[in-house]
Amino acid sequence: MTGLGRGARIAVLAASFLGLLFDGVELGLMPIASLSVSKSLLGAAFTPTSGGDWFARFTAALMLGAAVGGIVLGNLGDRIGRTRAMGVSILVYSLFAALGGQVQTQEQMLVLRFLVGLGVGGMWPNGMALVGECWPGAAKPLVSGVMMAGLNAGILMLSQLARVWPITPDSWRWIFYLAGAPAVLGVIVLLWIPESPAWLRSRGEARRANVPVSELFRPELRALTLAAIVVSVIPMVGAWAASKWMIPWADKVAGATNADYKAAVQGWWAVGATLGAVGGAQLAARLGRRRSYFLISLGASTLTITMFLASAPLQPGFLAIVFFQGMVSTLFFGWLALYLPELFPVRVRATGSGLAYNAGRFATAAGVLLAGLLFSALGGDYPRVGAICALIYALGVGAIWLVREPAAEATAAPEA
Repeated sequence: MTGLGRGARIAVLAASFLGLLFDGVELGLMPIASLSVSKSLLGAAFTPTSGGDWFARFTAALMLGAAVGGIVLGNLGDRIGRTRAMGVSILVYSLFAALGGQVQTQEQMLVLRFLVGLGVGGMWPNGMALVGECWPGAAKPLVSGVMMAGLNAGILMLSQLARVWPITPDSWRWIFYLAGAPAVLGVIVLLWIPESPAWLRSRGEARRANVPVSELFRPELRALTLAAIVVSVIPMVGAWAASKWMIPWADKVAGATNADYKAAVQGWWAVGATLGAVGGAQLAARLGRRRSYFLISLGASTLTITMFLASAPLQPGFLAIVFFQGMVSTLFFGWLALYLPELFPVRVRATGSGLAYNAGRFATAAGVLLAGLLFSALGGDYPRVGAICALIYALGVGAIWLVREPAAEATAAPEA
């Protein structure tokens, strides 16, 4: 029994879904707005290569902030409660996003993207732990998929707004002000959303733990933690160091004549990604964790390389490839939503999930910066950079066989 009535569980699911939906808005904001922001703030100093370089920097700053936030605020969720830490995370990403509408330099935006990332990173482990502990085990594959779909629904929502009101060098600040609106949700979460009964039962034990992060590397949990990090790093680096280059590429190719084409590209990707997020958990539950991860890795590497080398923006079929690439590459994240929480005991579940998921973001920050250097070295060649970086997905084909299937796959790890 969860200890919560059905209405309370629905409120938890709705608030967590919305928190992740607006998390997705933050994740999708700079891919679609980056070149417009850079053209506006750099003025005559802007070049296509510098635009791509700044896109990499903004992405790396967000990922680094998300990595730190996921660990620090995930830890906070194990100490003060999932709900309070989730509310704080939403307030952090909303308020710092809104300040982006006031920036006057690229460096100011860079700092704010890092600060936004703190909240973005904290939302995932606390939201997933809260929902996982408030819903019965039989519903977890579906609930996990729905939660991860929230992230991509946020990216989809943003893309549709940008099609109606295009983001251009002369009109981009409004999107940052709008991204501050979820602060209202953060207040609602803090005041009215119930706490996880599982956390309430375990908090005495959690308070006796000196450093929950260090507990993850004790002998009985070390192998689980390292396995979780390995399977998290590959899709995260692939998503940001490879896949996301398609959007500034579309902006470069079509932006001068079709300002909303980049939003259409992001929209098609987000539709596929939303379906993939729901399907990833279902695929893992049906085929097993290893086999499903292997197939997703194979499909994501093939489709991403095809997208960059066998097609191009404005060509027939490009949007269809973008759709399928989004769907297959995002299966990973529905898979992770089911796999990560079930590995860890309740007392360190948010910390463990946050550490594993956000270790991928530390690696992504480094990977995106390296991709930016590669972009400059190749003279701003988006297809070559994207295709080379897509090879990260292929590593998953072998890496998954180094980690184990969880015992009784649909259940959480025993209380160690």
